[in-house]
Amino acid sequence: MSAAPRDAIDAPVAVRPGETLDLDALARFLREHSLGGSGEIVVQQFPRGFSNLTYLVRTGSADYILRRPPFGVGKGVAHDVVREAGVLSALGAVYHKVPRILAVCRNETVLGAPFYLMERALGIILRDRMPTGVASAPDHMRRLSEAAIDTLAEIHAVDYTAAGLGALGTPVGYVERQLAGWIKRGEAASTGPQPDLLRIADWLSHSRPADSGAALIHNDFKYDNLVLDPANTANILAVLDWEMATIGDPLMDLGTTLAYWVEGSDPTAMQALGIGVTALPGNLSRRGVLARYEAATGRVVPHPVFYYAFGLFKVAVIAQQIYARFVKGFTKDPRFAHLDRAVAAIAAAAVHAVDQDRLGA
Repeated sequence: MSAAPRDAIDAPVAVRPGETLDLDALARFLREHSLGGSGEIVVQQFPRGFSNLTYLVRTGSADYILRRPPFGVGKGVAHDVVREAGVLSALGAVYHKVPRILAVCRNETVLGAPFYLMERALGIILRDRMPTGVASAPDHMRRLSEAAIDTLAEIHAVDYTAAGLGALGTPVGYVERQLAGWIKRGEAASTGPQPDLLRIADWLSHSRPADSGAALIHNDFKYDNLVLDPANTANILAVLDWEMATIGDPLMDLGTTLAYWVEGSDPTAMQALGIGVTALPGNLSRRGVLARYEAATGRVVPHPVFYYAFGLFKVAVIAQQIYARFVKGFTKDPRFAHLDRAVAAIAAAAVHAVDQDRLGA
């Protein structure tokens, strides 16, 4: 298979206004931790993520990735980068598809918030479209989609006790706590009526299954958190963005992946959300994702629509939280100005799935 062009590799851009870093303070931190080559520090930003902020720090010939919480957010697991760094450090001993942590800063006075530095996993990340020159033929997309679900199965098979992550979460009662937590977050982030979101919250509360088991779960597993090998983009080099990882019910994790897995037959509003590379011909359908996951893990998913609807609800609440930050002026990122429409589209997709009792057309 031919290699992808170098300009298809995920690239940073200039830092957004209001999200700059104190370069002098960063330089002192790098020196204190024996990081960095000679020359001035250059910082750029990876602009596409919606959660924690991600920067490329370049000093001489050395490249590092820096992660810190967004400006204007409160404390919580989703933005606890120190916790995420701990997960990655522990995982690195038992699972090879994670970048290596280099330094962690808990002192908020250095850059205004905790942060960590890690190695850069250099590769291709799929966003809302395939980069120019990257293979997208149906047979290739089939292999990539299968590799993605196999990677999710790998994560769920990690011996989290051997990794020292046994205390990361409390699996007993996980489903009930997740539902209650996301419903509460949705209420707290409300900026106006979202009737479909309320309806799905009620349906989930009355349809909740028992916990299916315990596993290490990623909680945000989708194409744009996978680093692909430029020499063969059906090969996954690394999995990123572990801030919501925990020990919990793996089927809830699968539900989140299904929620992000847009199909070609989905409504236009869903396909316009910018997460639709999975809709390209050759990708597994959501039913195919379910079948591949069951085959790879040996698990049976007895009520897949529940997990899919939960995933959609969670994604909608995350979008609503970001939109609420935009409305309150904590971020000026123009991508967030119309996220209320995305919330409505995702909630409508959940209502449709529940009414039809199916994962797709």
